[in-house]
Amino acid sequence: MEKIKLPPTITVKEFAKRLDKSVSDTIKILMDNGFLATINEEMDFDTAAIISEDLGFKVEKEEPKKEAKIAGSPSELSKMLTEEKKGVSKKRFKKRPPIVTILGHVDHGKTTLLDTIRRTKVAEGESGGITQHITAYQVKVKGKEITFVDTPGHEAFQKMRARGAGIADIAIIIIAADDGVKPQTKEVLESIQESKLPFIICLNKIDKPGANPEKVKGQLAELGILVEGWGGEIPIVEISAKQNKNIDDLLDTILLVAEIENLISIFDKPGLGLVLESHLDKRRGPIATIIIKSGTLNQGDFVIAGNSSGKVRMIENFHGKKVAHATPGMPITVLGFDHLPSAGSVIKATPKDKLFLKQRKTTKYSEESAKSSSPLKRIEQSLEKEKYKKLNVIVKADTQGSLEAIVQILENLEIEDVIIKIIKTGVGQITESDVLLAKVSQAILYGFRISTSITAQEVQEKEHVKPRHFDVIYHLVTDIQDEMKKIVTIQEIRVDHGFMKVLAVFKTGKKDMIIGGRVEDGKILKGDKLEVKRDDQLIGTGVLMQLKKGKGDFSECNTGEECGVTFLFDGPAVKIQEKDKIFAYIIEKK
Repeated sequence: MEKIKLPPTITVKEFAKRLDKSVSDTIKILMDNGFLATINEEMDFDTAAIISEDLGFKVEKEEPKKEAKIAGSPSELSKMLTEEKKGVSKKRFKKRPPIVTILGHVDHGKTTLLDTIRRTKVAEGESGGITQHITAYQVKVKGKEITFVDTPGHEAFQKMRARGAGIADIAIIIIAADDGVKPQTKEVLESIQESKLPFIICLNKIDKPGANPEKVKGQLAELGILVEGWGGEIPIVEISAKQNKNIDDLLDTILLVAEIENLISIFDKPGLGLVLESHLDKRRGPIATIIIKSGTLNQGDFVIAGNSSGKVRMIENFHGKKVAHATPGMPITVLGFDHLPSAGSVIKATPKDKLFLKQRKTTKYSEESAKSSSPLKRIEQSLEKEKYKKLNVIVKADTQGSLEAIVQILENLEIEDVIIKIIKTGVGQITESDVLLAKVSQAILYGFRISTSITAQEVQEKEHVKPRHFDVIYHLVTDIQDEMKKIVTIQEIRVDHGFMKVLAVFKTGKKDMIIGGRVEDGKILKGDKLEVKRDDQLIGTGVLMQLKKGKGDFSECNTGEECGVTFLFDGPAVKIQEKDKIFAYIIEKK
């Protein structure tokens, strides 16, 4: 009897996964047992256990896992927002703009839809046609504002997408009507359903000849997602972003969902929000893209964001215009940090005395960790792992989010016996020190969507170090993979399959022979390399071209079986005799 572990409560979706059944089949089983439930509805242990046992499972109770708190994550922000509402008068709450993120598979039209909504052309300016950063902006519909958070579509930017979805109130799941539900779409849908974030299905490209909205709705139903018109309540809008068709219907649906969700925040308190993105401007210093979730952030406020802090020197709205303050739902850029705040960190306004205390702690931490985290120290540590060959790289990028995505991919790259050692990372131009460090550490210097400073250009000519610049992340990764392959040692390993004893010789040709025999040990396979031995002495080599058992052709012959083989010599031909032994093997490259 197969065992299954169940927690005290479980959603229908997770229950189906543990039963190894589709969601639709599980819902039907539940209905047959008098339990009417939707995909995200929870059931208690007793109910799930009874149904599992009826299906032949042996049930064990699973202890609930303790949820780990991740500093600076959207989940931390959610907890902080929940805490601040306790004991607060309802009169202090006001309605705010909904924050919307658009998620979906690459090339399904996410950026084009956002361009159509805000009447700009971002997609044409993006490298490789893929949005490389998070951006946020607002539009006004029927006198009401909607904030859109644009997140990258590529798989490489998983963490950045998580930040965008984590701060959003509503998700738009965009699916191309001519392409259907793709693996990345399924991943997004699962994540959204687990977070219980309200979402709208948006079928794009309905103007294309191959568009089949009903087929897509059927695919969604198989995943347990029932849209309006298919027996469910999940909103669905059919659009053509390129033709500007039904965009108003989508915006109206967003406002309707926002009204149902009753999105409210406290305005009369210090600002609290999330850093979506940050980058270093050589003239203006560290700049962060932020969305305020609660309270009001004012110019002149003292703020803390992770290990960064400072005084708000300037606030700009998404148009790039200066504003004196920012309220909940507003996307802004903030200047005044002492150094780049981490993307994904919570930003909050704080009294001046607490800011100085934070700065002292940060400075002390930086001084203590400087020695162990310095680039040259990391080189020394990398040399301890002598069993691996190493590819040293330095990576500079235009924003911290891009850098985070690149490092995430590099950490997961695997080519046997070769490891990547990231000597240094940073945001901003390639500098003279980067070039010198690349020379000393024999590292390849990569720049992502950045330039090389004039002084660094002079040094690179002198030191013969040429930085490699890329605008699309996967082109950079491919280049690193190619470099890893160059230093891999290819080994040829012999893998023995078995041997046969020759019982008869049927035909002798100039370069081949047909012989019969019995496999004494292991097996022999069609295509195997062969060695002929007589009295334990090697007398010839070849390849097994054809293998017969009876009158039929076979691909292998196992221990105790008799068969006939066509032996093609790959060296000087010899006459194989009865009682000779033929050994079969292959050569694997590793």
